[in-house]
Amino acid sequence: MKQTFCRGRYIAALALCATWAVPAWAKKCPADSVQVGPACVDTYEASVWQITPSNTGLIRKVQKGIATLDDLVGGGAVQLGCTFAPFSQTAYPANFPNDGNWTPVLGSSPPSPGVYAVSIPGVLPSTCTTWFQANEACAVSGKRLVRNDEWQRAAAGTPDPGTDNGTTDCNISAAGNPVNTGSRSNCQSSWGVFDMVGNVWEWVADWADKAINCTDWTSQTGIAGGDLSCFGGPGTTGNAGETGAFLSIPGALFRGGFWFSGTNAGVFAVFARDTPSLSLDGIGFRCAR
Repeated sequence: MKQTFCRGRYIAALALCATWAVPAWAKKCPADSVQVGPACVDTYEASVWQITPSNTGLIRKVQKGIATLDDLVGGGAVQLGCTFAPFSQTAYPANFPNDGNWTPVLGSSPPSPGVYAVSIPGVLPSTCTTWFQANEACAVSGKRLVRNDEWQRAAAGTPDPGTDNGTTDCNISAAGNPVNTGSRSNCQSSWGVFDMVGNVWEWVADWADKAINCTDWTSQTGIAGGDLSCFGGPGTTGNAGETGAFLSIPGALFRGGFWFSGTNAGVFAVFARDTPSLSLDGIGFRCAR
């Protein structure tokens, strides 16, 4: 695609007017995301919703990135995730198990488990979600898990390590709890992405060798902030709890830290000591297109 610019306005191609090719990756991102290089990264940490497959209008809104919280609640959608406080969400249905091997809801066309990942403000992020479930929930919604390099790029400019005043700063307080997506106004990256530091860890698409130990970026590389790094190793430590069936299982990466991390949270915080089958209240995810 080409655009022509002449005397302060875009017009049809004319002599003496500058014409250039628009980059192939340039695109208009849906309302639920922002453009970060060639990718559209979700503005908010994912919330997962069960939607009746017959509600095709709401599903189309979700897949187009224009669904709102009012749309979801009004359409009878139910948020999925941790069932205990403060989340008090609904458990994933039996047809959407921890290993991600979902089965279609009877009569759904196209086949769907009825589980969708949404980027909206004003709700607690969905956690108690394995990497496998996060990967599939993004896909059913017409998205994918954000890649590690994309996550790093999108996090640029987020206050790190910052403070936590309990109202506007990134949610890194060990005394706190998770907060609603987008509710911390100062916890925003230069690209406009919220909550990439703290609140909940976020699964990314990449796997690695399961880490043996943890360190921090400040002591090892001099990058200020003390962000946690648990990355690298053969995955066969022989330590208690990492023997037998756990030998040589990969570590799936999650990024950013969570509300209990303190100054260990940050734009460089990376964790690869757990398997993609892990499901905890402190780990959520984020999708991209």
